Amino acid sequence: MTVVAVIAGVLLTAAAVITSYRVLAGPSTLDRVVGIDSLMAIAAAGLAVWAAYSNDTSVIPAIVALSLVGFLGSAAVSRFRVRDDR
Repeated sequence: MTVVAVIAGVLLTAAAVITSYRVLAGPSTLDRVVGIDSLMAIAAAGLAVWAAYSNDTSVIPAIVALSLVGFLGSAAVSRFRVRDDR
Protein backbone atom coordinates (compact mmCIF):
# COMPACT_ATOMS: atom_id res chain seq x y z
CA MET A 1 0.00 0.00 0.00
CA THR A 2 2.85 2.35 0.75
CA VAL A 3 4.39 1.91 -2.70
CA VAL A 4 1.09 2.69 -4.41
CA ALA A 5 0.60 5.79 -2.25
CA VAL A 6 4.11 7.02 -3.01
CA ILE A 7 3.68 6.45 -6.76
CA ALA A 8 0.33 8.26 -6.67
CA GLY A 9 1.88 11.12 -4.72
CA VAL A 10 4.73 11.49 -7.19
CA LEU A 11 2.37 11.44 -10.17
CA LEU A 12 0.04 13.98 -8.53
CA THR A 13 2.99 16.22 -7.73
CA ALA A 14 4.20 16.04 -11.34
CA ALA A 15 0.70 16.84 -12.56
CA ALA A 16 0.50 19.80 -10.18
CA VAL A 17 3.81 21.19 -11.42
CA ILE A 18 2.81 20.87 -15.06
CA THR A 19 -0.60 22.39 -14.37
CA SER A 20 0.97 25.26 -12.43
CA TYR A 21 3.06 26.08 -15.48
CA ARG A 22 -0.14 26.16 -17.53
CA VAL A 23 -1.77 28.51 -15.03
CA LEU A 24 1.22 30.87 -15.02
CA ALA A 25 1.95 30.85 -18.76
CA GLY A 26 -1.47 30.14 -20.20
CA PRO A 27 -2.12 32.05 -23.38
CA SER A 28 -5.69 32.96 -22.43
CA THR A 29 -7.91 33.41 -19.42
CA LEU A 30 -9.82 30.21 -20.14
CA ASP A 31 -6.59 28.21 -20.16
CA ARG A 32 -5.80 29.59 -16.72
CA VAL A 33 -9.30 28.80 -15.45
CA VAL A 34 -9.06 25.23 -16.69
CA GLY A 35 -5.62 24.99 -15.06
CA ILE A 36 -6.96 26.20 -11.71
CA ASP A 37 -9.85 23.73 -11.95
CA SER A 38 -7.32 20.99 -12.66
CA LEU A 39 -5.27 22.03 -9.62
CA MET A 40 -8.39 21.73 -7.47
CA ALA A 41 -9.03 18.25 -8.86
CA ILE A 42 -5.41 17.28 -8.19
CA ALA A 43 -5.71 18.52 -4.60
CA ALA A 44 -8.91 16.52 -4.14
CA ALA A 45 -7.17 13.44 -5.56
CA GLY A 46 -4.27 13.98 -3.18
CA LEU A 47 -6.67 14.08 -0.24
CA ALA A 48 -8.34 10.91 -1.53
CA VAL A 49 -4.98 9.16 -1.72
CA TRP A 50 -4.26 10.26 1.83
CA ALA A 51 -7.69 9.00 2.99
CA ALA A 52 -7.09 5.62 1.36
CA TYR A 53 -3.56 5.36 2.74
CA SER A 54 -4.41 6.29 6.30
CA ASN A 55 -7.88 4.70 6.47
CA ASP A 56 -9.13 8.05 7.74
CA THR A 57 -12.53 9.11 6.44
CA SER A 58 -12.55 12.51 8.12
CA VAL A 59 -11.16 14.19 4.96
CA ILE A 60 -14.07 13.07 2.77
CA PRO A 61 -16.15 16.25 3.47
CA ALA A 62 -13.09 18.32 2.57
CA ILE A 63 -12.78 16.46 -0.75
CA VAL A 64 -16.45 17.12 -1.53
CA ALA A 65 -16.18 20.80 -0.54
CA LEU A 66 -12.99 21.29 -2.55
CA SER A 67 -14.53 19.71 -5.62
CA LEU A 68 -17.69 21.79 -5.31
CA VAL A 69 -15.81 25.06 -4.84
CA GLY A 70 -13.54 24.23 -7.78
CA PHE A 71 -16.42 23.48 -10.09
CA LEU A 72 -18.51 26.49 -9.08
CA GLY A 73 -15.55 28.85 -9.27
CA SER A 74 -14.58 27.69 -12.73
CA ALA A 75 -18.16 27.84 -13.96
CA ALA A 76 -18.64 31.35 -12.57
CA VAL A 77 -15.41 32.71 -14.06
CA SER A 78 -16.15 31.09 -17.42
CA ARG A 79 -19.66 32.54 -17.41
CA PHE A 80 -18.66 36.12 -16.66
CA ARG A 81 -15.22 36.35 -18.26
CA VAL A 82 -14.24 39.15 -20.61
CA ARG A 83 -12.65 38.39 -23.97
CA ASP A 84 -8.85 38.49 -24.04
CA ASP A 85 -8.53 40.29 -27.39
CA ARG A 86 -9.67 43.72 -26.10
